[in-house]
Amino acid sequence: MRIVRFAHPQGMSFGVAEGIADAATVAQVEGHPFGEIVFTGQRWAMADIRLLSPILPSKVVCIGKNYADHVAEMGGDAPPEQPLLFLKPSTAVIGPGDPIRLPAVSRQVDHEAELAVIIGVRGARQISAEQAMASVFGYTCANDVTARDLQKTDGQWTRAKGFDSFCPIGPWIETDLDVADLGVRCEVDGELRQDGRTSQLVHSVATLISYVSQVMTLLPGDVLLTGTPAGVGPITAGQTVSVSIDGLGTLTNPVLAA
Repeated sequence: MRIVRFAHPQGMSFGVAEGIADAATVAQVEGHPFGEIVFTGQRWAMADIRLLSPILPSKVVCIGKNYADHVAEMGGDAPPEQPLLFLKPSTAVIGPGDPIRLPAVSRQVDHEAELAVIIGVRGARQISAEQAMASVFGYTCANDVTARDLQKTDGQWTRAKGFDSFCPIGPWIETDLDVADLGVRCEVDGELRQDGRTSQLVHSVATLISYVSQVMTLLPGDVLLTGTPAGVGPITAGQTVSVSIDGLGTLTNPVLAA
């Protein structure tokens, strides 16, 4: 099931996307999609609505250095033995088609294509890896946009990763998907920059959820970014960046100056 959050002439709603491309429609649901799905009976043509970020999380938990080839391209010797955690604020989240705005204080902003995990209604606190997947609501595409120069000069990552618009997610949440071996790609103006697979993750999705849950409670709708493969690089004003993941579609955002 593909869960969307969308704007329509009567306001904003969650819905279930059905069909393909131009023939797709969205069946509106009551309230939020966590728990039992109740349809309102209202249907919308995809062409008549605007997709928003599929969720507004309480927090975005991110994993650094979780692909060995990315660690190598950044000058590291080996991935960390335990997952490397950092946070993005919820105000960084934007949806498909929303602009990534380049901050005036940075001279190098990079794209980072990632698989995003959406935590479900049960949440997660101090759970084992064996229990972890039961807490997953679904998956979507994400771009861990990073001010690379600020990341290097600050010595910690909060400012570099936390600017408004630095966490595009979407276009929807897929609730039924095996993510063990999916292609993860990034294109900038049609040029392929990143091309990895989730099977290359150093720490699996289940391991990451369990590890994070020992530190903080993951609430329904929280987003977990799982790391980026090799090929990260700069984006500049006027370009368009797209993240594509098998089974999840494509998340596309224009890049604008501050």
